[in-house]
Amino acid sequence: MPPDYWLSPWALGLLGLCIGSFLNVVAYRLPKMLERDWWRDVAEHQLGDAAAWQRVSGSAGAAPPAALGQAALAIGAALDAQAPLSLARPRSRCPACGHQLRWHENLPLIGWLRLRGRCAACGTRISARYLVVELATGLLFAACGWKFGAQPAALLWCTAVALMLAMALIDLDTTYLPDDLTLPLIGLGLVGAGLGWTGTPLDTAAWGAFAGYFSLWLLTFVYKQVRGVQGMGEGDFKLLAGLGALLGWQLLPSIVLLASAVGAVVGLALIAFGGHKREVPIPFGPYLVGGGIAAMFFGRQLTDLWFPTL
Repeated sequence: MPPDYWLSPWALGLLGLCIGSFLNVVAYRLPKMLERDWWRDVAEHQLGDAAAWQRVSGSAGAAPPAALGQAALAIGAALDAQAPLSLARPRSRCPACGHQLRWHENLPLIGWLRLRGRCAACGTRISARYLVVELATGLLFAACGWKFGAQPAALLWCTAVALMLAMALIDLDTTYLPDDLTLPLIGLGLVGAGLGWTGTPLDTAAWGAFAGYFSLWLLTFVYKQVRGVQGMGEGDFKLLAGLGALLGWQLLPSIVLLASAVGAVVGLALIAFGGHKREVPIPFGPYLVGGGIAAMFFGRQLTDLWFPTL
């Protein structure tokens, strides 16, 4: 088959359906894997670290309390008792009854539709989010093929879309934006600029990464000085840095304005109609992702919308 076929919108759309199925796995398992690693790191390298305790307590020669050592052992034992978990193992199964999904039940879109959104073994409802994520990924991959043409650059943009969708899902579920996803997005933007695949000069991409990170860091620093609370996490800084590396610093204002406008509307609606408490943080990552994807396809139009005189 010629490259025009494999990189056509139809082929990339089918690939996107499969990647979307995998993104559902990533969104569910990656936070659990990271949290296990964090707990093990605390147990092995923090609770029993005499030198660290001496620095914290300010007492030279002081030994950590015995309770910390006991907690470290208990945490380690509890983690060791857990079944191994990775993005590939164990195979997907129903969280309610443990039924292991057959290959045809795992097919993107088709599997969910054939099961009518319920487990084949126990009938427990399967969230429609799985279907939506697969469909959205397929459509966005096809859009990349249409927008950027049948060339390797389209695969780079598809990769960026996959990373961003995974980040949005994880942030929505946990308020985490893992370095495992944000840092590769920054690297992808810089490499793509260096290869000439993104249309962004390398120096503009580098300044975009810097401006994306520093702008949100500065905003959060000022907010914390004024209000005394942390208004945004470092993952948001890194996500915007990745978008800056991909798209250049010129599109950052449009991305942030669009994300802020949509986030404000959704946040007010949740508080007014959804019973969301004001003191409970609302993740900003999904809105940044939405702004970044919009800027990928409609960058010039967004700039004209917000800054018509430029």
